[in-house]
Amino acid sequence: MNSASNRFLSRRGFLAATAGFAMSLPMRPGRASAVDERSIKAAPSQARVAGSDRPPASAWAYNDTVPGPVLRVRQGQPVRIAVENGLAEDTTVHWHGIRLPNAMDGVPGLTQPPIAPEASFTYEFTPPDAGTFWYHPHADSLVQLGRGLAGMLIVEEAEPVAFDRDLIWLLQDWRLAADGEIAGGFGSAMDAAMSGRVGNLVTINGTVPADQAVRAGERVRLRLANAALARIMALRFEGHRPIVLAIDGQPCEPHEPEDGRLVLGPAMRIDVALDMRGEPGGRYRVTDDFYDGLAYTLTTLAYDNAPPLRTRSLDAPPALPRNPLPEPNLDNAIRQEIVLQGGMVGGGKLAGVGGMMGMAMPGMKGAAAWAINGTSMIGDGHAGMMPQFMLRRGVTCRLTLRNETAWWHPMHVHGFSLLLLSRNGVPAPHRQWQDTVLLAPKDTVECAFVADNPGDWMLHCHVADHQMAGLMTVFRVT
Repeated sequence: MNSASNRFLSRRGFLAATAGFAMSLPMRPGRASAVDERSIKAAPSQARVAGSDRPPASAWAYNDTVPGPVLRVRQGQPVRIAVENGLAEDTTVHWHGIRLPNAMDGVPGLTQPPIAPEASFTYEFTPPDAGTFWYHPHADSLVQLGRGLAGMLIVEEAEPVAFDRDLIWLLQDWRLAADGEIAGGFGSAMDAAMSGRVGNLVTINGTVPADQAVRAGERVRLRLANAALARIMALRFEGHRPIVLAIDGQPCEPHEPEDGRLVLGPAMRIDVALDMRGEPGGRYRVTDDFYDGLAYTLTTLAYDNAPPLRTRSLDAPPALPRNPLPEPNLDNAIRQEIVLQGGMVGGGKLAGVGGMMGMAMPGMKGAAAWAINGTSMIGDGHAGMMPQFMLRRGVTCRLTLRNETAWWHPMHVHGFSLLLLSRNGVPAPHRQWQDTVLLAPKDTVECAFVADNPGDWMLHCHVADHQMAGLMTVFRVT
């Protein structure tokens, strides 16, 4: 690495200032207290998701911003976050991907009483892992997330990692009506039984994407997060070669993505090192081509005319420091299997849904379109949910996720990260840990984790319609 590399800025010192895409990332001032205290309020608001030249849409927001404020905390430092509910309905906050105590996980009824209107709840935890995480409601999830309640949670490494810039792209997908308002019709039977509520507008950090201003020769840490209700995204960076550094907040072996596409199901995050290899004054598209025949330009990397920041190419980006995840012992692992069933099939019929509905959990609202191991749990969570399986604390669980449906499912586990072992019998590369595993139709994924976190933990599809219509279960660590 040449001497120019020494001019790297630590990301803690960087304040992004380009085109609204690089969100400001100031560190909080020093405190005498060892506990980092924050507060957020969920309440109705306005959001100009369609652009500054269009009327704002009625939305729900944290601290009056869509997305909510970026919460930057430190690995290993206790944090206390007071959440106030300014909505007219119950809410909670789930700290997605954080390995925290069960009572702080944000599932109404299962781990905490819901936060009633005009009430508040204080979440306290010490994040053990550095990385890119996010937060969102786990009550009336489909509506609350679909109306804008989401925000980024960044856990800083104990030792700063050097990049020229640290950028966040929180990706959200909106279904807007002709008047620019967020369309109603949440929870339709068609969405529930098929691909979920896919919208007609994708935003980056809460607004229609404009150009992303960059400079030739710089190295960027780009944190991508998919906060959509259902849309899967596959991003290509024209003329650039992103290097994957972490998935779902957990560092992996640095690698180029397969076929150059960064695939993110709902709730997934990917950190990449992006070297700006383009020419000064050049323009390079970032496209999303996940859905056949529906590719579109998400944004454009627009180079300024300044000379390159460096005269020589940088070395390959180093791996991020690993987090203290317990290593699974596969020799003595307990095997469990989760089988995904249901959904719409040919002829407009639900696959086997009749038998599943007969086993829907008592006291739950709505109709079942999906099931896990023959049982449908409908909604967001409630007290008394029976666990699908139980694990003794400290054992290794070798978990098989089997998708028997014709649809894609990003399966999210609360409280843990999963070490991917294989997909359809092929060993998983790059030593990837994930909290949200994207399953294609008919996929079978093997993964493993150590059951070191006691409590009742959710495991569900993060396509919100699918979760609400039965693709959800609970397991218990005793």
